[in-house]
Amino acid sequence: MNEPFDFSLACPASSASNDVIELGHGGGGRLTHRLIDEIFRPAFATSPGDFTHDGAMLEPGGNGARLAFTTDSYVVRPLFFPGGDIGSLAINGTVNDLAMCGAEPLCLSVAFVMEEGLPIDDLRRIVESMQGAAARARVRIVTGDTKVVERGHGDGLYVNTSGVGLLRSRFAVGPQRVTASDVVIVSGDVGRHGVAVMAVREGLGFETEIASDCAPLAQPVLSLIEAGIDVHCLRDLTRGGLATALIEIAETADAGIELDEAAVPVSETVRGACEILGLDPLYVANEGRFVAFVPAAQAQLALACLRRFDEGAAVIGRVDGRARPRTVCIRTIGGARELDMLSGEQLPRIC
Repeated sequence: MNEPFDFSLACPASSASNDVIELGHGGGGRLTHRLIDEIFRPAFATSPGDFTHDGAMLEPGGNGARLAFTTDSYVVRPLFFPGGDIGSLAINGTVNDLAMCGAEPLCLSVAFVMEEGLPIDDLRRIVESMQGAAARARVRIVTGDTKVVERGHGDGLYVNTSGVGLLRSRFAVGPQRVTASDVVIVSGDVGRHGVAVMAVREGLGFETEIASDCAPLAQPVLSLIEAGIDVHCLRDLTRGGLATALIEIAETADAGIELDEAAVPVSETVRGACEILGLDPLYVANEGRFVAFVPAAQAQLALACLRRFDEGAAVIGRVDGRARPRTVCIRTIGGARELDMLSGEQLPRIC
């Protein structure tokens, strides 16, 4: 399935009239930002901050309740991979989007688009995986839907999940709160999910099996909030990986971010696999990792909280008030280089 999708995109007048949506442009690249800025935001946004986060923060009814709401669709291929499957991926991904809003996840909806011919045993295995993932994430699946499409039109199974959570942070959590005194902390080593999926998809074997980092992130995030840390911004490192997440934050916050390449945790197995595959681990997707922007004075307390869940948590950079706004630079042995947004994705169909 490397051909373009079978629908064309009606682009603004400033764009080429023959633009189409192509595989690999579904998230984490410049085209996605064009779609949001030129098509989705003008049609749906009601305030300037809309569509700058993976979830919406709401105060329905004016009764003081503060909720987070998010939705996502999962089209990973293959359906099963080391460390997870499309079911656990869908639950954890939606729970994590709520957590990135500073929310405690409460309940989810699940919709299945099943292709004719999907083995019932596979569906049962995926549903049981979702049940276990929901229990571990402490959320309930409360409603859902099923659809069946013709053979050859659904790639086995697609899953959509939506979630509602209760906001626990006293202040808004998002790029708008990033300041020049912030440090950047990553919650663990990066790159494992994308490499794990790619290895299965391409039939690659490594001496040590690489398992996805797919996991719920609500408890690590809530530990930061409960410790009294003033969390300014959170972002999970899914499509486009660490680099894309930081570029998006820098652009929205109008800030310059400086990273230390040596501080970014990447396992030797993942690093070796990326060298073989010609990938940059900074751009490889994760499903159980996030970055936190916190005041420098609280960095060590934040690290102590996160290392209760993963010893790989590390301070990897800072917001630099002297740097050129809207950029991310990484210090290397040879100097420094600016990270660019990819035009598409290194690895399509991995979440």
